[in-house]
Amino acid sequence: MKRRVAVTGAGVICAAGSTAEETWTALRDGRTAIRELDEAWAREGKYHVAAAARGFDPLKHFEPREAALMDRFAQFALAACAEALHNSGLAFSDELKARTAVVMGSSGGGQGSIDEGFVELYGKRSGRVHPLTIPKTMTNAGASHITMKYGLTGPAWAVSTACASSTHAIGQAFWMVRDGVADAALAGGSEAPLNPGFWRAWEAMRVMAQDTCRPFSIDRKGMILGEGGAVLVLEPLERAQERGAPILAEICGFGMASDAHHLTQPSSTGAAAAIRMALNDAGLNPAEIDYVNAHGTGTQANDAAEAQALSLALGERGRRVPVSSTKSVHGHALGAAGALEAFATVMALRDGVIPPTANLTALDPQCDVNLIAGSALEGRLRTAISNSFAFGGLNAVLAFRAPDAL
Repeated sequence: MKRRVAVTGAGVICAAGSTAEETWTALRDGRTAIRELDEAWAREGKYHVAAAARGFDPLKHFEPREAALMDRFAQFALAACAEALHNSGLAFSDELKARTAVVMGSSGGGQGSIDEGFVELYGKRSGRVHPLTIPKTMTNAGASHITMKYGLTGPAWAVSTACASSTHAIGQAFWMVRDGVADAALAGGSEAPLNPGFWRAWEAMRVMAQDTCRPFSIDRKGMILGEGGAVLVLEPLERAQERGAPILAEICGFGMASDAHHLTQPSSTGAAAAIRMALNDAGLNPAEIDYVNAHGTGTQANDAAEAQALSLALGERGRRVPVSSTKSVHGHALGAAGALEAFATVMALRDGVIPPTANLTALDPQCDVNLIAGSALEGRLRTAISNSFAFGGLNAVLAFRAPDAL
């Protein structure tokens, strides 16, 4: 028998805040965290703005020697996980340690450590790199550090599916708990892409904006890179209720599909297929969806394709359901984006508040959606979906139910 799955804790670090509640306040208020970068390397090119997690101090979370063993993306993962566990009140028995899954998403892994190694090799021509370069750069480093920190011996792995990475991670963790493969899961993602080499690679893609992120706006110019991490604690609903855990929301469905179309150009049909699968998995129909947390990158192609996908998947409801994109606040954190947005969706359901899309000037007529912008929309929310659509045509969608609807 399939079990219902509760989200009992969340931890977040990003440009908008150094804790879950700080971040939620910024999202609810539509207070963008996109700023000019101070680093000299960022000022040498055409693009100078990003959503940097300036409030994150590794030494507030780790001893200096411990911090030195981890790339910044893994530090985000472990710090967000610590907050999520603290907020959930989950304690690990020996039995639960063996029955807890850890699934984390990241697109680039330890890009900062890779960059440092290249500086040594090609810049300084030292002929050697740091001896821990491989364990610091590997994409599974965040997941592995979490297992070692808490002695978790259950299934653990990393997912790397570009900008859908952490949504895929949360979805797979959800299925494991629902199907009894695991009795708890720590799932999310982290990313630290703000370093010279990776930044230049994104500049070359010509998909970034020079000013800010304006999802679905007629004058949108592109995405804005962000960094950070988010982790959700997933448990069987019945067990969470028995121990009196705080239940933020229920995760009730997951869908994924591939476009089989193009490496960088999105397809509305593939995205729509993932939305339909998530609804089918949750046993929901389009009329029941009260909010869509959009992938909403602020690029011309993505926003128009997503608007069309909502119409294809939800029919007339796709044009009426409230939609917002929180990337306008925390930037596009690539492999961590889905986890940050799943968190935003969970909090929207918990509080009955839809966070607004920041930075909108005027809605693009080609994006026929009911965009919530300017200020938050308050009201009873029963269910919501969170979309992630990645380069390579990889789509993932999560469905959630409000805690007061359980």
